[in-house]
Amino acid sequence: MKKIILLVLITSSNFVIAQAKWFTPYTDSIALVKDGNIVSEKFIKDVRKIKPNINFDVKTILHTTPYLIYYDGKEKTANLPLWSQVIQEQQQFFYEVAGSELEGKKAFGYFFNGFYLPHELGHALQEIIEGNLNGSYENEYFANTVAILWWKKNGREKELKECYESAKTMWGKLPNPIPEGMTIQEYFSKNYEKASENPYVYGYMQFKQFILIYEDKNLPDFDNFVQRYLDKN
Repeated sequence: MKKIILLVLITSSNFVIAQAKWFTPYTDSIALVKDGNIVSEKFIKDVRKIKPNINFDVKTILHTTPYLIYYDGKEKTANLPLWSQVIQEQQQFFYEVAGSELEGKKAFGYFFNGFYLPHELGHALQEIIEGNLNGSYENEYFANTVAILWWKKNGREKELKECYESAKTMWGKLPNPIPEGMTIQEYFSKNYEKASENPYVYGYMQFKQFILIYEDKNLPDFDNFVQRYLDKN
């Protein structure tokens, strides 16, 4: 029993330490991967408390690409970006929509070395339960909801509020890409791949979803949300 309690305390301590840096732009790739795996392990542990027999294992790795952060279902990896490796055009995008170089780099940390890791793990959960799904507005909304509820469960309200304020600033500077006569859901579900290649278009959807979900006062907690999802599938 003492060994079990000690293991729980060590695991909790590691997560607290990892969270201290999370939501900031990392400069050390080794620390980013280490902390990312601690966050991922905690997320998976929380899901297994809801569904103990689930076959859910994801490794977090460094892999900076123009997609910035994504889940690779074939390799079972959550791929994280390092700011210093992000291409200049994307760095300039953050500077522009966040308002300055300082705020742009902070916004990158809030979301891509922070919020979006459990978002990608939400996609991993979807794949385990429903199979390989195509990108869509609805699937992104699910993953964003999972991430917001999970961070709330783990006490990161302060960081979520910082993400929210940053998302409002950036979204407010993005042009509306939705053609007249179409809803945002229709547009992104029909044009998802093309939209995901353009940060101005994709950011419009992602930041808007974050704002809507953050402001939704009728959502259940993480455990109940995931349990309802599992019950439906």
